[in-house]
Amino acid sequence: MLQIQFIRENKTKVLEGLAKRNFADAETIIEQVLTADENRRATQVTLDNTLAESNKLSKEIGNLYKSGKAQEANVLKEKTVQLKESSKELSEKLSEFSNELDQLLYQIPNIPHASVKAGTSEEDNENIFSEGIIPNLGENALPHWELAKKYDIIDFELGTKISGAGFPVYKGKGARLQRALINYFLDKNTAAGYTEVQVPHLVNTASATATGQLPDKDGQMYHSTVDDLYLIPTAEVPITNIFRGDLVQESDFPITLTGYTPCFRREAGSYGAHVRGLNRLHQFDKVEIVRVEHPENSYKALDGMVEHIKDILRELKLPYRILRLCGGDTGFTSALTFDFELFSTAQDRWLEISSASNFETFQANRLKLRFKNKEGKSELAHTLNGSSLALPRVLAGILENYQTEDGIQVPEVLIPYTGFDMIN
Repeated sequence: MLQIQFIRENKTKVLEGLAKRNFADAETIIEQVLTADENRRATQVTLDNTLAESNKLSKEIGNLYKSGKAQEANVLKEKTVQLKESSKELSEKLSEFSNELDQLLYQIPNIPHASVKAGTSEEDNENIFSEGIIPNLGENALPHWELAKKYDIIDFELGTKISGAGFPVYKGKGARLQRALINYFLDKNTAAGYTEVQVPHLVNTASATATGQLPDKDGQMYHSTVDDLYLIPTAEVPITNIFRGDLVQESDFPITLTGYTPCFRREAGSYGAHVRGLNRLHQFDKVEIVRVEHPENSYKALDGMVEHIKDILRELKLPYRILRLCGGDTGFTSALTFDFELFSTAQDRWLEISSASNFETFQANRLKLRFKNKEGKSELAHTLNGSSLALPRVLAGILENYQTEDGIQVPEVLIPYTGFDMIN
């Protein structure tokens, strides 16, 4: 969440940033935040003064008893009883004001980076880069869901029988290709210096709140209410929470981690051709990269993440483009996001396959993730994450773009992982 001091000192900048996002009632909620903060700070001052007076009287009482002035000491003791009662009431008020402030701050998204343009939807995103050759497949090209059925590599109906729509079953060479992609992505990431971790697939409320999924995306997450645990929507959540509450050293930077997890999202509820097959699922596999950086280096690190994802797509020889998201399409926690989309030739449309984002201090403030700077003072770190890559649409793109009359070719870079070069 945004730091309250930043809001106090940069009210105009905050309102301008929220305007880029088309955030409704920005002025109203910012005024509520500032009022709650004033109440909290005033109550804190009063409480501190009351406690100081109580401590002063306690010392005086001790001195009076030592001097044999018990009667005077007893008079002061009555006053300390009143002060303790006042301190208790003030502490309760302070807790209420602090909680009110936190709940208001949880509703406010991150402020977009200066390079982010205003906009209302994905139609306003900026296409900043494209690469790769879109193959000419001819009139008989099939979408991936028909190819999956033709070659018996993904069974959507069986997944519906077992769990429901949005839970496909991968079979035979389809399952092996899926596993090959996971291993390839992890190998690429670890070769680039990321440390591989295996993390839980369920997280507690504190973890989901710390990375910004709660309360913003409460309705989109699967919630195990008996244990009060959430199935993760992305590996970003457990990996980033490794550092919740930590004070790292400046010499630790950069901190770079990667991990594979299944991901679970309830949001896949719409209908139509654009969500058929692997286009949108309730459960899918993804390999994630996460960085914790010094604030001075985080945007250079973001550029490095973008280049890393480019390199993977070049090796897969898939046509792709990069979009800089506008304010209205940027995620709640992000300051700047680059989306990668590959071209699905058989569907004649672009499919999002990755996002690389810099959250600046937004997540770190919730995480209480700090480092000691050169002056020895604690400072919030910057957090970043990216998909490298989300598997369903990459797999869809491979099936569609690599289809031939004889079958589906396997990208050359994956053959050592699959052990075969053709699905037929």
